Amino acid sequence: MTPRRIVLLGGGYVSLFAYRALRPAIRSGSVQVTVLSADSHHNFHGFTGEVVAGLLPYRLTRAPLATLMPLADVVHGTVRRVDRPAQTAVVAPADGTPDQLVGYDQLVVGTGGREPLAAIPGLATYGYSLRAPGEFHRFLRRLDDLVRTGGNEPVVIVGGGSAGVELAAAVAGRFRRGRAEMPVMLVHSGAGLLPGSPPRMGAATRRELARLGVLVRLNVRVRRVGESAVELSDGSRVAAAAVLATHGQRPVGIPGLADLVHDERGRLVVDPTFRVADTIWAAGDAARVAHPVTGRPVPANALWAIKAGSHLGRNLRRVIGGRNAGRFRYRGLGQAMAFGVGRSAAELYGVPLSGWAGWLLRLAFFLRFMPLRRQALGVLAALARPAVVRNTASRSAGRRQDLPGDVPTVRLPVTADSWVPAT
Repeated sequence: MTPRRIVLLGGGYVSLFAYRALRPAIRSGSVQVTVLSADSHHNFHGFTGEVVAGLLPYRLTRAPLATLMPLADVVHGTVRRVDRPAQTAVVAPADGTPDQLVGYDQLVVGTGGREPLAAIPGLATYGYSLRAPGEFHRFLRRLDDLVRTGGNEPVVIVGGGSAGVELAAAVAGRFRRGRAEMPVMLVHSGAGLLPGSPPRMGAATRRELARLGVLVRLNVRVRRVGESAVELSDGSRVAAAAVLATHGQRPVGIPGLADLVHDERGRLVVDPTFRVADTIWAAGDAARVAHPVTGRPVPANALWAIKAGSHLGRNLRRVIGGRNAGRFRYRGLGQAMAFGVGRSAAELYGVPLSGWAGWLLRLAFFLRFMPLRRQALGVLAALARPAVVRNTASRSAGRRQDLPGDVPTVRLPVTADSWVPAT
């Protein structure tokens, strides 16, 4: 029997967990899987905050796609277009070799999303983002430079959702560990941080940001980004050492799929089985997935992408085996953010958690889904080191030790046209 050709677009959670669900069919010879990805590595975003804070090395969050999906043909390149009538995709390999034509019987769009940099003039030129290939590493290098040189200009984080809050805290933590007395400012257009989150979680977040000295501006937007400053919607201008975009995301567009149904954010609209059209499927940040109970779009985060990818892969096995695809029934778990080892703001099935309880829950969840076991063990070893240092210091006789966690919070003078501290 000729194997059915399944092409997975993207190297993120959707493709990885769909591949894992398809492994029995690949081994049986009934399926052939090809992965087309603009990045040669899978990026595990769960511990992004820890990497930014300097608690984990960047390498522990990246794994080669060829290693993670050895039974698939992995092509590192950019998809130029999809020809739906011909059921082919044209990909430009990253090594500069001629374009490849890849045929498919079923196509999965798991290309994720990226920050809408074009929405703010100057942000694409002078700012930093997290999701485009190579951008996160570029931001980390900039933070290293700032730790070495110091300065009074803040690092500005745009967006007060969970990513912006966690990363603002992480940047502040990195500066503390590096003894760099630099401010961090979080700019959010809404009246409060973490829109849609439980009030207790928001309160815990505000306390953590205040502890770390993060300066917060609410009800104001970044209107323009320059080489060394940002202009805000209230008319003020703030000098900035770096600007990081976390103000939402938009799907990565794939030429050739524009005639399919999209929502107002550009996401492909899928049915409860993740099908878009006869041979097109989508999940993760590239898709509008309706919650099975509320009908509202599910959050764009790792947990939902992992669960969706696994279910989509199982549905492909069903369809190829002549059965009907099943409905997606996952209802969610909760959310969690970390603000350093043992510090967190979380909720599990509506129950608020903080401190070590929320932090350990979050750690266990992410370790469970890390793609390589040796990386999970590396994370445990790296996160254990600060605790060992703290315990050793607490047993030392004599004067108090000057540890990274004990660096005094630096607070800048507050003026009406600059920024305000988190309270």
